[in-house]
Amino acid sequence: MIERYTRKEMGQIWSEVNKFKKWLDVEIAVCRAWNKLGQIPDDALKKIEEKTYVDEEVVERIKEKEKVFKHDVLAFVSVIAEQVGEEGRYIHMGLTSSDVVDTALALLIREAIDLILKDIEKVMEEIKRLAFEHRDTLMMGRTHGVHAEPYTFGLKMCVWYDEMRRHKERLLQARENILYGKISGAVGTYSNIPPEVEKLALEELGLKIEPASTQIVHRDRHAHLLTTLSLIASSLEKFATEIRHLQRTEVLEVLEPFTKGQRGSSAMPHKKNPIHSERICGLARVIRANSIPAMEDIVLWHERDISHSSVERVILPDSFIALDYILNLFHEILKGLVVNKERMRKNMELSKGLYASSKILILLTKKGLSRDYAYDIVQRCAMRAWESDKTFKETLLEDQEVRKYLTEEEIEKALDPWEFLKNRDYVYKKVFGSS
Repeated sequence: MIERYTRKEMGQIWSEVNKFKKWLDVEIAVCRAWNKLGQIPDDALKKIEEKTYVDEEVVERIKEKEKVFKHDVLAFVSVIAEQVGEEGRYIHMGLTSSDVVDTALALLIREAIDLILKDIEKVMEEIKRLAFEHRDTLMMGRTHGVHAEPYTFGLKMCVWYDEMRRHKERLLQARENILYGKISGAVGTYSNIPPEVEKLALEELGLKIEPASTQIVHRDRHAHLLTTLSLIASSLEKFATEIRHLQRTEVLEVLEPFTKGQRGSSAMPHKKNPIHSERICGLARVIRANSIPAMEDIVLWHERDISHSSVERVILPDSFIALDYILNLFHEILKGLVVNKERMRKNMELSKGLYASSKILILLTKKGLSRDYAYDIVQRCAMRAWESDKTFKETLLEDQEVRKYLTEEEIEKALDPWEFLKNRDYVYKKVFGSS
């Protein structure tokens, strides 16, 4: 991912230095396991533990070796072995490259997931704040972009909160599913390394054992993870799209924060554009697109090929970095979100009370009319309101058939927007556990 969208902490997780540090963690864990089995002397293990390290200079030396070897793991092992001299012969003993790469990848992913989980919790806290702050902020609910029935901005936030909670649960499941390693050799048969080494090394690293590995940890695990990241990104795009719609000049109910000194257009000084929401939508597309090659990576030849390797070097860092970025960007939007209550009220008036058509329909059926007949009556009054300067209330009061069955007081009550929202506390209780 380009620097513009890379936050420091996530960028460091996917840095070359951290990757090789994780490779070294795996190599040392395996050496310790061999030591416990009596195959590496104590003094040799001590030297390996004390002398091996990874920093920027080491990374550069690995890259120079790779130019010759055309193999990054062999280059890494060669440089690390040089650090300890003769005892370097014990490093990578009995291993194949994927024992190191796949096991270390699980360590990297664990760090990245844990950071994303923190991001999600921050976003959820801010959504919850808005939900309670705007519990009674009346607005028009829309379906197909058209006025439907009264709603509150707080209820909209309930929807967002519960959706993010589901994503948190999904990501925790993906975390559990991805934390597998393998130290089982070239095709997973433990031909040059006993299962005891794998058990001891993975226990130290906090990973589970892939039950039936080949040369690799199987990529359905990684595809599950990438599709989970895509789902999170898709919901962020959904929320950002809602903000974009509500910020349109014709609506103007919700606006992104516009900070001091910010400029909206190089040509039009009046502009306040939802640029951050649009950025979220754009990067969500990148993350979602990455789930496709992740699924294609499941299909490898026989016990393993490396067609997945080059793909993962791009899609895993990019997806995590982009998701971390848009989660934090969305958090900043929520913190400074401008909710225009007065404009919400005025926009409700645009449809002249037609939001009450469902209430009138039900009232007429309760009076004994068939649903089809009642529907025709209500639709007739609604169309007259649409096509004239009259309100829905006025067309209802003028309609002789309506007046046969409904009093003015009943019509007035049906037009009260809070009649539609008398059960909103029930929704809050379902979402937050309290009313």
